[in-house]
Amino acid sequence: MLKVINKHRSIRNFLDKTIPDGVLKEILLAGTRASTTGNMQVYSMIVTTEKDIKNKLWESHFKQDMVNQAPVVITFCADFNRFVKWCRQGNANPGYDNFLSFFTAAIDAFLVAQNLALAAESYDLGICYLGTTTYMAENIIKILQLPRYVVPVTTLVVGYPDESPGLTDRLPLEAVVHYEKYSDYTEDQINRIYKEKESLELTKQLLKENGKETLAQVFTDNRYTKQDNIAFSKSLLKVLEKQGFMNNG
Repeated sequence: MLKVINKHRSIRNFLDKTIPDGVLKEILLAGTRASTTGNMQVYSMIVTTEKDIKNKLWESHFKQDMVNQAPVVITFCADFNRFVKWCRQGNANPGYDNFLSFFTAAIDAFLVAQNLALAAESYDLGICYLGTTTYMAENIIKILQLPRYVVPVTTLVVGYPDESPGLTDRLPLEAVVHYEKYSDYTEDQINRIYKEKESLELTKQLLKENGKETLAQVFTDNRYTKQDNIAFSKSLLKVLEKQGFMNNG
């Protein structure tokens, strides 16, 4: 498993090759073995293989070609719909129409997604996470006909790779690991932590393409802007309210 983890890379180009039903079932089962809050399993996986539905999802995911190219697209949802119905049928009064419950279910869904991703890679399949899921949650809800108490939180495209990209750079352990308590960063530590990333040839290329002085500016001014963050935040909060997760009591 460590070999699978350490050779992970995001795949965005896929062969025109179907995943065998047995393999797909195995990786879905592996997903369900993930830890969940109270063993409630408040998540759902929507497996999409039909071309017309995939094409609608492709439009929602900013027309990223891998959505149409990959044989399988799996949308992971925070899902209290099933659990709430079970509670009511069991003469119990559910209190899961709030933000904490959404957050709980979202954690479950992310844990399941990563389990499934590792299982897929163990079968030499390629995967890529789609961060556009929460950006376009309202559209995806309509496409997949998600009921109240169900919100899409992430998506995986899965298939046989048609590329072999190098490993993506990662920050050193000292950047992300704190022992016993949080130790805030000094300016010198920040410089040291990001030095390797900032010196990469890819970084130099990005600076040139975007006309920026620093890599940080590429993130703040081009990739993940304040304006977009606020707009997508408002959109997601609206979705959470519509789907029943914003009861403030």
